[in-house]
Amino acid sequence: MGGVEDEEPATKRVKLSTEELRGLSNGSSLIEPVSGSSSDLMARPLSSEGDEEVVGSKGVIKRVEFVRIIAKALYSLGYKKSGERLEEESGIPLHSSVVNLFMQQVLDGNWDESVATLKKIGLLDESIVKSASFLILEQKFLELLNAEKVMDALNTLRTEITPLCINGTRVRELSSRVVAPSQFVLVGSHSQDIVRAKSRSKLLEELQKLLPPTVMIPERRLEHLVEQALLLQRDACPFHNSLDKEMSLYTDHQCGRDQIPSQTLQILRDHSDEVWFLQFSHNGKYLASASNDRSVIIWEVDVNCGVSMKHRLCGHQKSVCSVSWSPDCNELLTCGVEESVRRWDVSSGECLHIYEKAGVGLVSCGWSPDGKWIFSGVNDKSICMWHLDGRELECWKGQKTLRISDLEIMSDGKQIISIFKENAILLLDRETKVERYIEEDQTITSFSLSRDNRFLLVNLLNQEIHLWNIEGDLKLVAKYIGHKRARFVIRSCFGGLAQAFIASGSEDSQVYIWHRGSGELIEALPGHSGAVNCVSWNPVNPHMLASASDDRTIRIWGLNELNMKRKDAHSNGIHYCNGRT
Repeated sequence: MGGVEDEEPATKRVKLSTEELRGLSNGSSLIEPVSGSSSDLMARPLSSEGDEEVVGSKGVIKRVEFVRIIAKALYSLGYKKSGERLEEESGIPLHSSVVNLFMQQVLDGNWDESVATLKKIGLLDESIVKSASFLILEQKFLELLNAEKVMDALNTLRTEITPLCINGTRVRELSSRVVAPSQFVLVGSHSQDIVRAKSRSKLLEELQKLLPPTVMIPERRLEHLVEQALLLQRDACPFHNSLDKEMSLYTDHQCGRDQIPSQTLQILRDHSDEVWFLQFSHNGKYLASASNDRSVIIWEVDVNCGVSMKHRLCGHQKSVCSVSWSPDCNELLTCGVEESVRRWDVSSGECLHIYEKAGVGLVSCGWSPDGKWIFSGVNDKSICMWHLDGRELECWKGQKTLRISDLEIMSDGKQIISIFKENAILLLDRETKVERYIEEDQTITSFSLSRDNRFLLVNLLNQEIHLWNIEGDLKLVAKYIGHKRARFVIRSCFGGLAQAFIASGSEDSQVYIWHRGSGELIEALPGHSGAVNCVSWNPVNPHMLASASDDRTIRIWGLNELNMKRKDAHSNGIHYCNGRT
C-alpha cells in the first residue's frame, strides 16, 4: 500500500490552500469537499463503524479503529498517497466529512463557521463543546487584535467569549489586553506580536487533544501504542540490563541471565585485613575501598573494565569505616571509626585536610551536592557541616545520628539522612528544620539512597531489606529476603540499568541480586570465603559489580562473555577472562 506513486486515487480530494495545513504533523490529512444541506453535515457513524469485525488472534482489536490508526500513522509519516489508498480500499475514512470540514475551517480562519460546524459533530459533552468554542473564539479575538481591529475584538470578547461562562481568569486576561495592550508588547517586537496568537495548526493540535479520540485520533497514536508495548515487555524482563540491547518489533523482547554480572573477573588482594566498605565514583572510573587495616585504596577502572591500584591512602589511626566521593570525583572523603574525616586528592593521593573535633570522634561523612561543604556524623549524636578549609559552619545537636551510622545528603542539598535511633531513620531539612522519620520494627544496620533521591534501601537486623519511597509521604514499597545477617553490618546497593536491581552482601559469603520491581531473587553469587560486608554497582557500567569481604579481598563481577585483559601493574590481583585464570 505504501508504494503508490503515480496513480490518482479514485476519490479526489481538494488540495489544502494554506501553508499551515501542509505543515500539520499528521501529514496534512486531505479534506473532502462537502456539499448539500446542513443536515448532511450532522455527524453519523463512519462507514463500517457498525461492523463488529475484529483483527488479531485475541479478538480484542476492532478493525475500524485499527485501520483508522494506521491511516493516521501513514499521514503522519508523510505517506499521503498510501493513506488515501488505505481509506479508499478499506472504505473506512480517517475522519468524517463534518470533521474534515471543521478542520479546514479552523485552518482557513473561518471562525464563526467552524464554531457552527463544531456543534454539528454530535458531541454529547456540552463542556467539551464550550471549551473547544472558547479556544476557537480566543484565536479569533487575538488575530483581530493583531490586525488592529480593536472594536471587533472587543465585540467578540463581549458577545461570543464571555457568554460561554467558562475560564473567567483567561477572559479577564484577554480583556486587559484590550485595555492596556502596551503591557504585552515584547521588546524589539513588531506590532503583530503585541499579543501571542498561536498558529492555526497549533490551535488544531489543541482542539485535537480536547475532542474525543473517536472524533479526531490523537497525534502519533500508533507510535504510542508500539512504544508502550515495547516498554511493557522491557519492564517485565527480569534480566534487562544492557544499554546496547536492541529492542526489535520483529520479536518479543527477552533478555537472558547473561546480562547480569555474575562471573568473577578479577580478585583484588591488596588489603591486609577485612574490607568493610567500597564505593565506585560517580563517573565509574574509580573504586575506593576501606579496610580494617586502617588504609583506603583508590582503584582505577580502565577501558576494558580492568581494575588496578592507583593509590594507597594511609594516615588513619583506626579502622576506616566509610568513604564518600566528591561530586566531580576529584576528591575523596574517608572516615575512621570514631576518629577523623580526611579529604584526599584523587589524582595525587595527597591528604588535603583532616576534620576532627576535640573530645569526640567522627563516624560518617558526605558531600554537599556542589562540593563546597562536607557533612559528618559525630559520636555525640550530632551532625556537623564543615567548610572545606575546616571551619565548622553548622551543627545539629540532639539525637541526630548513632555512633555507627550512614549519612546521605539529597541532591538539593537541603535534606540530610541519617540513622538516629536503632529502628528509625531521620530525614532532616536543614533549612526549615522539619524532621521526617522512617520507623521500622527491627534494628536498622545500614541504608543506601537511590541516584534519583526517590528511594531509600534499608538493611535490617532480621535479614530483610526494605525499599522506601521517600518522595512525599514516606511509604514502604518492597521487601527483599534471602541473604544472611547475624553479627555484622551488611550493606546493599541499587544498581544496573536504571537501577533496576538490588545487590547485597551476606554473611554466608555470597552476593545476592534481586530484581527491584518484582522482588525476585535472581542470583546468589559464591566465591568469597568470608562474610561479604559491602557491594557497589558501577553507576556507568551496568555490567560491573564489586564486593568487599572479611576474606580481605575485593571481587569484580562482570558478564560471562566479557574478555578482560590480564593486568599485572600496580596490583597483585588475580585476573579472570571468561571465568578462567
